Amino acid sequence: MLNKKMEQALNAQINAELYSSYLYYAMSAHFQNINFPGMANWMKVQAQEELIHVQKYFDFIGDRSGAVALSAVDAPPKKWASPLAAFEAALEHEQLVTSKINKLAELATQIKDHATLNFLQWFIAEQVEEEATAEAIVHKLRLIGDAKQGLFFLDRELGMRAFAPSAK
Repeated sequence: MLNKKMEQALNAQINAELYSSYLYYAMSAHFQNINFPGMANWMKVQAQEELIHVQKYFDFIGDRSGAVALSAVDAPPKKWASPLAAFEAALEHEQLVTSKINKLAELATQIKDHATLNFLQWFIAEQVEEEATAEAIVHKLRLIGDAKQGLFFLDRELGMRAFAPSAK
C-alpha cells in the first residue's frame, strides 16, 4: 500500500512530467514554425518520452493501490529567442526535474518506502542521460554561434532522432 504522502508526491510528479511533455511539444512547434524541422523532431521525441514517464508513474501508483489524481497543467512558453535559448531552457528544465525526482527519493527513504525508492532508481539514472544529452546540444550550439551552416548541420543531425519506447 502506498503511503498517502508518497502518493501525493507521485501525483505531483505526474503533473511535472505532463508539463515536461507539454513544454517539449511547445518547443517542437516553435522550431517547426521557424523552419528547423530537425530540432522540432528532437523536441517531439522528447515530448513523447515524457509521456512514457507519465505512464510509468501512473501504473506504479495503481500497482501500489494508490489513487491517481490528475491536476491542471500550466501552459509553457510559446517562443524562444534562439535555438540556443530553447535548448538552454530544456537543460534547465531537466535539472529541475532531476531535483524533483531526488526529492521523491529522499521522501521514500525518509518514510522507508523501499518499493518506491527502487522504482525511482530508473528515473534517477534516466535523468543523468537527459541532462547530458541536453547539455551536449547546448555546447554544440554555443560553438556554432550564428553560423548558418553549423545550424543547418545540427538541425539535420537532430532530425535523425527516432522515438523508441522503453521496455518497462
